[in-house]
Amino acid sequence: MVRTRGDAAALTEAGFVRLNGKRVTAPSHLVRIGDVVTLALDRAVKVIQVEGFCEKRGAAPAARALYRDLTTSSGAKASQIKACIFAGLPT
Repeated sequence: MVRTRGDAAALTEAGFVRLNGKRVTAPSHLVRIGDVVTLALDRAVKVIQVEGFCEKRGAAPAARALYRDLTTSSGAKASQIKACIFAGLPT
Protein backbone atom coordinates (compact mmCIF):
# COMPACT_ATOMS: atom_id res chain seq x y z
CA MET A 1 0.00 0.00 0.00
CA VAL A 2 2.58 2.58 1.10
CA ARG A 3 6.28 2.03 1.65
CA THR A 4 6.98 3.90 4.90
CA ARG A 5 5.29 4.88 8.14
CA GLY A 6 5.89 8.51 7.17
CA ASP A 7 3.96 8.01 3.92
CA ALA A 8 1.13 6.36 5.87
CA ALA A 9 1.03 9.26 8.34
CA ALA A 10 0.95 11.81 5.51
CA LEU A 11 -1.88 9.94 3.78
CA THR A 12 -3.85 9.90 7.03
CA GLU A 13 -3.24 13.57 7.85
CA ALA A 14 -4.35 14.52 4.32
CA GLY A 15 -7.72 12.81 4.93
CA PHE A 16 -7.31 9.87 2.55
CA VAL A 17 -7.93 7.18 5.19
CA ARG A 18 -11.23 5.94 6.60
CA LEU A 19 -11.63 3.60 9.53
CA ASN A 20 -14.96 1.77 9.65
CA GLY A 21 -16.41 4.36 7.29
CA LYS A 22 -15.27 7.45 9.25
CA ARG A 23 -12.50 9.74 8.09
CA VAL A 24 -9.38 9.58 10.25
CA THR A 25 -6.83 12.41 10.30
CA ALA A 26 -4.68 11.37 13.27
CA PRO A 27 -1.98 8.78 12.45
CA SER A 28 -2.10 7.61 16.08
CA HIS A 29 -5.77 6.57 15.90
CA LEU A 30 -6.44 3.18 17.52
CA VAL A 31 -7.03 0.29 15.10
CA ARG A 32 -8.42 -3.05 16.28
CA ILE A 33 -8.67 -6.52 14.78
CA GLY A 34 -11.79 -6.64 12.59
CA ASP A 35 -11.68 -2.94 11.64
CA VAL A 36 -12.18 -2.03 7.99
CA VAL A 37 -9.65 0.46 6.60
CA THR A 38 -10.26 2.31 3.33
CA LEU A 39 -7.29 3.95 1.61
CA ALA A 40 -7.63 6.40 -1.27
CA LEU A 41 -4.39 5.88 -3.17
CA ASP A 42 -3.13 7.57 -6.35
CA ARG A 43 -4.97 5.40 -8.85
CA ALA A 44 -7.12 3.11 -6.74
CA VAL A 45 -9.13 2.72 -3.59
CA LYS A 46 -8.02 -0.13 -1.34
CA VAL A 47 -10.35 -1.67 1.25
CA ILE A 48 -8.83 -4.00 3.83
CA GLN A 49 -9.93 -5.71 7.02
CA VAL A 50 -7.41 -5.98 9.86
CA GLU A 51 -6.91 -9.60 10.92
CA GLY A 52 -3.88 -9.30 13.20
CA PHE A 53 -0.80 -7.40 14.34
CA CYS A 54 2.87 -8.29 14.64
CA GLU A 55 5.36 -7.62 17.40
CA LYS A 56 8.10 -6.33 15.11
CA ARG A 57 8.75 -5.48 11.49
CA GLY A 58 8.98 -8.47 9.18
CA ALA A 59 8.84 -9.60 5.58
CA ALA A 60 6.07 -8.61 3.16
CA PRO A 61 4.48 -12.11 3.01
CA ALA A 62 4.11 -12.09 6.80
CA ALA A 63 2.53 -8.63 6.66
CA ARG A 64 0.04 -9.73 3.99
CA ALA A 65 -1.18 -12.46 6.35
CA LEU A 66 -2.32 -9.76 8.80
CA TYR A 67 -5.08 -8.28 6.63
CA ARG A 68 -7.74 -9.38 4.18
CA ASP A 69 -8.15 -7.40 0.96
CA LEU A 70 -11.87 -6.71 0.55
CA THR A 71 -11.30 -4.84 -2.70
CA THR A 72 -10.58 -8.04 -4.61
CA SER A 73 -12.34 -10.51 -2.33
CA SER A 74 -13.77 -13.34 -4.41
CA GLY A 75 -17.52 -13.58 -4.26
CA ALA A 76 -17.95 -10.21 -2.56
CA LYS A 77 -20.16 -7.79 -4.41
CA ALA A 78 -19.40 -4.07 -4.51
CA SER A 79 -22.63 -3.29 -2.66
CA GLN A 80 -21.66 -5.68 0.15
CA ILE A 81 -18.26 -4.05 0.47
CA LYS A 82 -19.77 -0.56 0.54
CA ALA A 83 -22.27 -1.59 3.19
CA CYS A 84 -19.48 -2.99 5.37
CA ILE A 85 -17.31 0.08 4.93
CA PHE A 86 -20.04 2.44 6.02
CA ALA A 87 -21.35 0.20 8.80
CA GLY A 88 -17.88 -0.79 9.98
CA LEU A 89 -18.78 -4.48 9.82
CA PRO A 90 -16.78 -7.41 8.46
CA THR A 91 -17.97 -8.90 5.17
